[in-house]
Amino acid sequence: MAATATLAPGAPARAAEPPLDRRRMVAFVCMVFGMFMAILDIQIVSASLNEIQAGLSASGDEIPWVQTSYLIAEVISIPLSGTLSRVLSTRWMFAISAGGFTLMSLMCATSSSIGEMIVWRAAQGFIGGGMIPTVFAAAFTIFPPSKRTIVSPMIGLVATLAPTIGPTVGGYLTDLMSWHWLFLINVVPGLFVTISTWMLVDFDEPNYSLLQAFDWAGLAFMAGFLGCLEYVLEEGPNHDWLQDETVFAAAVVCAVSALLFFWRVFTAKQPIVDLRAFSDRNFASGCVASFVLGIGLYGLTYIYPVYLARVRGYSALMIGETMFVSGLFMFITAPIAGRLSGKVDPRFMMGIGFAGFACGTWIVTGLTKDWDFYELLLPQILRGCSLMLCMIPINNIALGTLPPARMKNASGLFNLTRNLGGAVGLALINTVLNDRWDLHLARLHERFSWSNNAALERLDSLQHSFESFGSAAPGMALKAMTNTVRIQGLVMAFEDVFLALTVLFLAMACAVPLVRRPRAMARGGGGH
Repeated sequence: MAATATLAPGAPARAAEPPLDRRRMVAFVCMVFGMFMAILDIQIVSASLNEIQAGLSASGDEIPWVQTSYLIAEVISIPLSGTLSRVLSTRWMFAISAGGFTLMSLMCATSSSIGEMIVWRAAQGFIGGGMIPTVFAAAFTIFPPSKRTIVSPMIGLVATLAPTIGPTVGGYLTDLMSWHWLFLINVVPGLFVTISTWMLVDFDEPNYSLLQAFDWAGLAFMAGFLGCLEYVLEEGPNHDWLQDETVFAAAVVCAVSALLFFWRVFTAKQPIVDLRAFSDRNFASGCVASFVLGIGLYGLTYIYPVYLARVRGYSALMIGETMFVSGLFMFITAPIAGRLSGKVDPRFMMGIGFAGFACGTWIVTGLTKDWDFYELLLPQILRGCSLMLCMIPINNIALGTLPPARMKNASGLFNLTRNLGGAVGLALINTVLNDRWDLHLARLHERFSWSNNAALERLDSLQHSFESFGSAAPGMALKAMTNTVRIQGLVMAFEDVFLALTVLFLAMACAVPLVRRPRAMARGGGGH
């Protein structure tokens, strides 16, 4: 006998969620792939800058701009994407971004001078940067809350995996073919993403009336603020910060532009970026957590390869193979974290994730110059798992409770905080690393003096090992001793950096209880 379900008097009937639209799911997957390309290109050139420098006959001062120009342009594009997406619609915004990114990739591959490369890389970053927040906004507006255990791990995995494997992919492509393929690899997938999103995406409609009150002054101030901030953070550690005239000038422009930008945001009829999203406590908390996560994502992706290259002497390919462990465990953890996100308090997942980060960096505070793949295995595993355990609940806390009308703008701000966290993290890591290295070298030089018997015995032993070189042996022994001291000082500086990161991640883990538990998620799945 069939049971009949009845509702208690006065109980509201629960509206049945619409079934998952397969067309939208396919369109969303195509958009996610486009986002993957845009994020991957941040780091894909990092392992191949020497080859690009040789191919374009660039100087040592010019070649970093291949990466810096992309980052500066992207950091301006990300918050702007919210306004442009409302004006053009998700369909046209993403299709234009993907198509422009693909064209600029082709132009980068055909560059014949460093000047051309820098221009095309900046255009690539600016046009392609709009894909990243557009995907996040779509994930939290077109799908109902019950489907977020599927889509949130997907975007979380892509956002964290792409920069992690970027150096690996770049190293393989350059070794097997040439540096041109760092950009040519985007062409066919980029065309596919452009065409598929233009044909399949129908999430919303354009609102061209917003162009009538477009805040061009706000855009200029935002570009000056964020662009100069990114430049200062990129170049400051290598040029003694404000002691360098160019960095100082950029800092002044950044400060002035920031004041004008915030004044414009709060006075313009239709500001270029709406900061009212930060009045939502969940969104503000999620952005703070995203900022710290950016340090863990980009900072650790940077510092491990620096150690392996400068201390262990690894090639780009060997570094990529060592770093692959983190990417593997991201893949393993993503579906698990997705399932947990629908059943466990997201604050608990965040706490475990940041505690995992802290454990991983604490292990590396015992670093020596002999650490290899197996010594770094557990820290790499902890990093991969922690990224997924943090990323998914942070996304849900920050964006999961906002109304759909505010999602596009909020997504740009949310993704900006992660990128700025990475930029600030890299600047602080480089500054601490350089300062502590100088300090440890000074202390080691005091100990390795001519009155130190152990140092003299070591020098004598080295001299004996170079006896076959005749009169050159004393100089070679002294040079070897000096190099040993420099390497040891650098390793001690790395230990200090990892200790500072441990304190940061542990502090964030302890602050997680201050985050308010999200209320019931805002309904998604809306159409136009």
